[in-house]
Amino acid sequence: MRCAFREERVVAFVGSGLVVEEIDAKFWRVVEPLVYQGDSQEFVIPAGFRTDFASVPRALVWLVPRYGAYTRAAILHDYLRDTHQVSIADADGIFRRCLRELGVSVPRYWMMWAGVRLASRLRGASFGAVVTWVLIAVPSVLFLAIPVTVVQVFLVLFWFVELIFWGLARVFARTATPPPQPQMKTA
Repeated sequence: MRCAFREERVVAFVGSGLVVEEIDAKFWRVVEPLVYQGDSQEFVIPAGFRTDFASVPRALVWLVPRYGAYTRAAILHDYLRDTHQVSIADADGIFRRCLRELGVSVPRYWMMWAGVRLASRLRGASFGAVVTWVLIAVPSVLFLAIPVTVVQVFLVLFWFVELIFWGLARVFARTATPPPQPQMKTA
């Protein structure tokens, strides 16, 4: 019996850890350059690059928070998409590879990859990549449908509670602040 082993180059983020500073409630700035050594290219995210970490719909942050073990992969993905150094499909593929290298669980990194491919509208995807996406996306949607619906309903309910309290505060405290905006897409 003959076994064939494919030699895979070790690729990873190099250097010290991630250093960022908060710009506002959604965006962060990279303070020190972040370097990713790819299979054949090196990508350097410069100091000053602005990111929102992982762009996760609010109804899914219970499963995939905006930051975690995958934060550097999300920043690299943002950078590759902003700078167009590689195609959209390649940026999404590098994102998936980084998630795997960073130890993100298999179901989570496949779902995260399916999410970024959906956000990319599957641009540049081959037939095989579309089939892979469907095989990941359909079970993910079925798995997530009930909890996402419950979370979304309670987000809307909580927004109504905030709106009622804002109205009461406006009547009794005479506040001039505008009513709260519903936050359904991202945190």
